Amino acid sequence: MNLREDQGGFLLDIVVQPRASRVRVGPVRQDRLVVAVTSPPVDGEANRAVVDALSRAAGVAKSQIEIVRGDSSRRKTVRIRGASRAVIEALAR
Repeated sequence: MNLREDQGGFLLDIVVQPRASRVRVGPVRQDRLVVAVTSPPVDGEANRAVVDALSRAAGVAKSQIEIVRGDSSRRKTVRIRGASRAVIEALAR
């Protein structure tokens, strides 16, 4: 998993699986964390669902999660603030 420190948080590369049957964070595929969401990729619904899923999994507020790259792509880079490296690494399991 490609995890880097940045501006008081961590940058994490993810791949989004929209319209999944259930919300799921993990496993890692091709060095990206898989985030499956039930929302369709329409009008930012999937992006909001990704932020919600990651905030729940990492135990941080939604405001601590930011999509910094790939807003309209399945392959995204997100910044997570307020969580330790150990917590973020545990998402991959």
